[in-house]
Amino acid sequence: MHKNLRILVTGANGQLGFDCLRELNKRGYQDVRGIDIEDLDITNQMSVEAYIKAYNPDVVIHNAAWTAVDKAEECPSKVYEVNASGTQYIAKACKKTHATMVYISTDYVFDGMGDTPFEVNDSRNGLSVYGKTKSQGEDFVIAELENYFIVRISWVFGVHGNNFVKTMLKLANQGKTEISVVNDQIGSVTYTYDLARLLCDMIETKKYGVYHAANEGYLSWYDFAVEIFKQANKKMIVNSVTTEEYRRKNPQQANRPLNSRLSKRALIEAGFQALPDWKDALQRFLKEMKSYE
Repeated sequence: MHKNLRILVTGANGQLGFDCLRELNKRGYQDVRGIDIEDLDITNQMSVEAYIKAYNPDVVIHNAAWTAVDKAEECPSKVYEVNASGTQYIAKACKKTHATMVYISTDYVFDGMGDTPFEVNDSRNGLSVYGKTKSQGEDFVIAELENYFIVRISWVFGVHGNNFVKTMLKLANQGKTEISVVNDQIGSVTYTYDLARLLCDMIETKKYGVYHAANEGYLSWYDFAVEIFKQANKKMIVNSVTTEEYRRKNPQQANRPLNSRLSKRALIEAGFQALPDWKDALQRFLKEMKSYE
């Protein structure tokens, strides 16, 4: 029955959008449309309402966002338009067409204090323009809709688009032999292939609400870098530095949470399957990357 759902995916050219479309296609959904900025300007309310009314989707998976965290600090009002207002317009349009909305949010909505995993209802107090505007987007979804999934993710990587893993491999391939990576930001990575499968599982249910989703296991960026070079069989000296040390050399950086641990309790209690271990996810990602070479 659910294969008859009409599904709209925003941010289709991004890492997660690409994998969502691939997974929906694999599951046999017949009426799926992926759109990006050239198809629809989500900061134009009239355009959003007209587009969603015309397509009349059952589900909108809203991945489109301003995700350049450091750059966001330079143009907060523009970022607000995309991450907060754009999300509000999509939520309003979903309300009119009775569509379920899936809103992809982030660990950056939290302030990163302490060292215990954040639960879904913990107070949000984002440190950066990116984190604050994504949080405001969440508020708009909750205010407008009853049928929604808000899914907070962290440290994303996928085959389609740029990410930390690809950057590390590129540095190694360019002949770099030594790098410095922060060791005191702790969180989880999210492989978009695994996440897309979970999102497709979600829309096949009515278990609406706020969830945290990332691959299992907590690590630092330093740990991640070391494991990338190990699995990819690349020689690299990885120096471990604190965020403060790193920021002294890169003062334009936005503030990032030191604690990005996300509790998956809500996910498990709702009966959804936790994503595989992060090392396993990295291994599968590197294997898939090879097939693209």
